[in-house]
Amino acid sequence: MKKLTACPSGLFIICASLLLACSQANTPQTSTTASPATSPSPGASPEGSLGGGSSNTISIGIGVAQTSNVALLGQEQVAGAKIAEKYFNDKGGVDGTRIKLVFQDTGGDEQGTINAFNTLINQDKVVGIVGPTLSQQAFSADPIADRAQVPVIAPSNTAKGIPQIGDYVARVSAPVAVVAPNAVKAALKQNPNIKKVAVFFAQNDAFSKSETETFQTTVKNMGLELATVQKFLTTDTDFQSQATNAINVKPDLIIISGLAADGGNLIKQLRELGYKGVIIGGNGLNTSNVFAVCKALCDGVLIAQAYSPEYENEVNKAFRDAYRAQFKKEPPQFSAQAFTGVQVFVESLKALNAKSKVSEKPLAQLRTNLNQQLLGGKYDTPLGEISFTPEGEINQKEFYVARIKMEADGNNGKFEFLK
Repeated sequence: MKKLTACPSGLFIICASLLLACSQANTPQTSTTASPATSPSPGASPEGSLGGGSSNTISIGIGVAQTSNVALLGQEQVAGAKIAEKYFNDKGGVDGTRIKLVFQDTGGDEQGTINAFNTLINQDKVVGIVGPTLSQQAFSADPIADRAQVPVIAPSNTAKGIPQIGDYVARVSAPVAVVAPNAVKAALKQNPNIKKVAVFFAQNDAFSKSETETFQTTVKNMGLELATVQKFLTTDTDFQSQATNAINVKPDLIIISGLAADGGNLIKQLRELGYKGVIIGGNGLNTSNVFAVCKALCDGVLIAQAYSPEYENEVNKAFRDAYRAQFKKEPPQFSAQAFTGVQVFVESLKALNAKSKVSEKPLAQLRTNLNQQLLGGKYDTPLGEISFTPEGEINQKEFYVARIKMEADGNNGKFEFLK
């Protein structure tokens, strides 16, 4: 159980041209960032109380990957967060005080995330942070926020051990150990004759290493043969050797734990080399941005999901409608989870404000009270009804499996949710 202390202790995408296109053409513009705030006076200054900016806004940090080979995922998180910002401000913000999202680009590595978190905490003076994109980044940057007693909500960090990083770390992304086995069960339902399995994972990514452990354990527990385990890097583009090694053992099922760019390229090369069996993609491939990587060869890939656009509640309908209106496609899991992270902060701030005005609290006290409040709340979100354990682990009931269905042109596709 988390105990709050009184004082703080003090991947390439496809090729260079595609990466350049992503970073230049598709990188979202950030919201107006907050200017550094002065330290609150002993009484309480509105500026110090509400985070960087003015007394008319409450600043919430969004620290995700807007550039690098991780941007295919981070850009979806930016989209979800911005929809949440508009949605909750249109509903009155925090009892009339607007929220302002302050974006810092973590890039795809640990140092970029550390820099982004330090800026959000010390310069932007945010009340809390939604981020980062990768578990690998979280293990490096979350301890900084924990030491500063700034609450962090992980929107997509599903590796083992994330909530255990510290008292101020929680996640709205269900752990891989809960979600991943559903995909293997769906594969067996699709082909009951599966016996031999090949597994691939990115050895330089903490999440992929954690996810593959779950997949490999699931394979063994289901009485299947783990025929080969192949390693790669998230920066790899050539998988001919590993793909050939796997195909040579004649697997009925291949499971890939990686990110969208490398994982998509691996799927493409496996199919080009003649593999015709079932493929499962891990959570890192859980984005429509993978369609542009493996194109028509993405068709049929199974991916476990912690979100369905078809989930029926008021907030998901509003989120889905807003996303479809802006992007002309169904919202992905990464966007829904980022929306949910913002929602948890907003609803927790409202609950705090009902007890005593958040505008009258010094920033340090507000951050601590906010962390306590969010851990004890229940939230009706696009993911369904969620809550947290005292340690910060998400309690979530609804999970899904989707199959990628590509259109005839091979350029566009969608996730078809299996019954």
